[in-house]
Amino acid sequence: MSFKNIQISVDHGVYWLMLHRPDSRNALNTEMLSEIEAAINEAESIPEVRVIIIHSVSEKAFAAGADIKQLSKKTSLDALSPGMQALYDKIESSKKATIAAVDGYALGGGCELAMACDIRIATEQATFGLPELNLGIIPGAGGTQRLARIIGKGRALDMILTGKKISGIEAMDIGLVTYLVATNKDLLEKANTVASRLLNRGPIAIQLAKMAVHKGYDVDQSTALWMEKLSQAVAFETEDKQEGTSAFMEKRTPTFQNN
Repeated sequence: MSFKNIQISVDHGVYWLMLHRPDSRNALNTEMLSEIEAAINEAESIPEVRVIIIHSVSEKAFAAGADIKQLSKKTSLDALSPGMQALYDKIESSKKATIAAVDGYALGGGCELAMACDIRIATEQATFGLPELNLGIIPGAGGTQRLARIIGKGRALDMILTGKKISGIEAMDIGLVTYLVATNKDLLEKANTVASRLLNRGPIAIQLAKMAVHKGYDVDQSTALWMEKLSQAVAFETEDKQEGTSAFMEKRTPTFQNN
């Protein structure tokens, strides 16, 4: 597929989705969001792809938020449309493992995009924040919910209400970031290392584990544990389980089938 605002490549089971609107620090306008969704759909459709990495061509910004020119024209009906929230839900529920590799600004919708991914890797120079209240609006692409679930309600309210920006170092300290590296070069190396680890896991098991965590998080523990048990029951009947256990007993690396 041909894109204007993003660049994509597929390398050994990893789908690289590179944000590329350098003139606007990757501001997420309608066209760019549409391309991101098309790329996610494409990645989902390729059996060989097991990991999606979202990164930026520029070191200055991962994504500096929504396009303010377009945002200023939004109406209440626009806010009620699926929009960014639905796209980020799609990323969160992807069958593939997802990684956000963040350098530079990840603000507003950019921060929310990173939070929709399973794993976040950031440089020390990365900057996270949800400054929407400065515009008289609130985070509307999952920010009020995902941030609280990741770092806790108190810290989330502080970031959202004050609009403060935090470095990659502080983001690591409070649990917003999973891995912290020094430079952009280190960021790409770490993303590849984590992706390689994920590629060695059973693809169906990744799907089931993601579903059990996401769906089980918001229900009581007894119900969540039953969901876990049912997910395990599905896993027990897969070829991946047979291959994984056989490889362990035979002291070899498992060869999982693409799903």
